[in-house]
Amino acid sequence: MRSTLSVLSLRFMYLLALCGMLFSGGCASIKPDPLPSWNEGPTKQSIVAFVARVTTPGSPDFVVVSERIATFDNDGTLWAEQPLYSQLFFVLERIKVLAPRHPEWKTTEPFASVLNGDVKGALSGGDKAIAELIGATSTGMTSVEFDAMVTQWLATAKHPRFDQPYTSMVYQPMIELMTYLRANGFKTFIVSGGGTAFMRPWTERVYGVPPEQVVGSYGKTQFELRDGKPVIMRLPAIAFIDDGPGKPVGINEHIGRRPILAIGNSDGDLQMLQWTAGGSGARYMAFVHHTDGVREWAYDRDSSIGKLDKGLDAAKANGWTLFDMKRDWAVIFPFQR
Repeated sequence: MRSTLSVLSLRFMYLLALCGMLFSGGCASIKPDPLPSWNEGPTKQSIVAFVARVTTPGSPDFVVVSERIATFDNDGTLWAEQPLYSQLFFVLERIKVLAPRHPEWKTTEPFASVLNGDVKGALSGGDKAIAELIGATSTGMTSVEFDAMVTQWLATAKHPRFDQPYTSMVYQPMIELMTYLRANGFKTFIVSGGGTAFMRPWTERVYGVPPEQVVGSYGKTQFELRDGKPVIMRLPAIAFIDDGPGKPVGINEHIGRRPILAIGNSDGDLQMLQWTAGGSGARYMAFVHHTDGVREWAYDRDSSIGKLDKGLDAAKANGWTLFDMKRDWAVIFPFQR
């Protein structure tokens, strides 16, 4: 009996040792897919190949960690922008909340149209109308008060089509891409036409991008002492628009390094990709192309939001990558997994 037990013990120890070898050696050599929501194909291969080129010591395209800068647009690139930008939904809701304090809005545009449910009419005034709406809802308060307002809205507001929180309307493949880049020594920045102050309260939790790595449009502010306490007050004046040609300017002023990877989805991102492409060494430029009208929306050249026209031509002319949603993404939103 003892002999039999000894043999069994030896076999058990052998199996344990074998399992240890497998987990420490064989299994470790089989790395998990860092981009599981991306379909296999040329687009996914191009991402992995680029990362390998710039992070492998001895590679002719090797880039030191300090220069591994990646910039991403937000609306339409990291989360949904249809049927309206999320920040605009926030502004429209704030108009309704504040309306009892402003009886004059019932007869003053663009506020009257918002209160009558005519969003199209309210926005027909273009950038001027939008600036008025933002000024009325997002200024005249401290930065801390605005942060709390955005956080509270995001905790309860739901997207009109999917009935999901806006922070669930993020693109799972892009979350994986940013995580993959950071695991390979990249710093990921958001460079968006949206408001810096609107994005900073939640980007770290949702994207893993801390507030100091968010570059967006912003209004003027000033330091004040209120009841002996220091505050930053939000003023009703625009300081910087981080869109179109403003994006390279914002990158230069706030980041101070030219990206080696830039991804957008619209003509408003074209100059950011051009600026990135203009540097030396290995570069990666891509547009998210909205081609899936079933799981998301299909739009490009004729869209009033997220128009991709000149950018689409530039991508084809310069050999930039198009992330085709329908073809390249097995999953779009996290809740669709």
